[in-house]
Amino acid sequence: MRKRRVLLFALVLSLLLSLNLAVFAEEEIPSLWEAYSDYFLIGTAVNSRTLNTHRDLIVKHFNSITAENEMKFDALQPTEGIFNFYRADQMIEFAKENNIQVRGHVLVWHSQTPSWVFRFAGQPATKELLLERMRNHISTVVGRYKGQIYAWDVVNEAISDGPEIYRDSPWYNIIGKEFIAEAFRAAHEADPDAKLFYNDYNAVEPAKMQKIYNMLKELIEEGVPIHGVGIQGHWSIEHPDLLQIMRAIEKYASLGLEIHITELDLSVFAWDDHRKLAEPTPEMIEKQALRYKNLFNIFKRYSDHITSVTLWGVADDSTWKDNYPVQGRKDWPLLFDVNHQPKEAFWAVIEASK
Repeated sequence: MRKRRVLLFALVLSLLLSLNLAVFAEEEIPSLWEAYSDYFLIGTAVNSRTLNTHRDLIVKHFNSITAENEMKFDALQPTEGIFNFYRADQMIEFAKENNIQVRGHVLVWHSQTPSWVFRFAGQPATKELLLERMRNHISTVVGRYKGQIYAWDVVNEAISDGPEIYRDSPWYNIIGKEFIAEAFRAAHEADPDAKLFYNDYNAVEPAKMQKIYNMLKELIEEGVPIHGVGIQGHWSIEHPDLLQIMRAIEKYASLGLEIHITELDLSVFAWDDHRKLAEPTPEMIEKQALRYKNLFNIFKRYSDHITSVTLWGVADDSTWKDNYPVQGRKDWPLLFDVNHQPKEAFWAVIEASK
């Protein structure tokens, strides 16, 4: 009997110690946003599901959130004149409850916009009608969240990757390039205090960077109320060149614009790598950590211009990079793993903050 009691006591003591160690370990994990509180906001993209499943990570590590899809045109106004704000409102309430700021995404984009927006009576909408619909959508959405959203991606991905300047989209084809300026004017009228951003990918690639720069410069010279540029960071552990990123930041900053890193994730795969792995290789893990550290050192260096850095997702169990661009391929592009534990990349980012 005595021996059983001793064994039972030892087992209970062991369990208590392990629980205490687990709690201690959790407390020892530093907060991302607190680590960078002297430099810029640290944000993450969220959706209706991850607000619940990833709640603890979001609240502890991020002081800015962006709706992954819930504030896009098709989510808010799927049918003309009928708005659905339920999920977007949930995000606003979540942010208020947890003292987190909200970054709005996105008002005008060629993708995830309902087809009715560009049609009338079976024909393409007229320029006047499309402008009216665009202004009404922006006025309604931005007006609803006036004072609750600190920055909006007003226009997304309007510049071409090819030799043309502007993307071949219904917005451009029907209205012309002035749809960009008109979108910013409408957003500013609806909320004069919100910071308004143009957002794009490949924004550090020299040819596209120059076209974006020229467009932004023209808008500024016309007196259009634009306050910043969003550099999407859908990059990889190999690309783009870090010097390109620094040159792009300097070029956009020369216009007097704020810079947000809006959609940061680092794929462990090259774009044309079709391998499907059960887990990342040790080399991938090491390269990703080093690259995240180098990037955050760059962001710190330019923190006079960079005011927000947003990871596009919370953890590797919920990332848009799964199945894209290779169907059936798992990716691991974020700072927390599929079990919501900090990765080497997380610790590298924390190290960079010091």
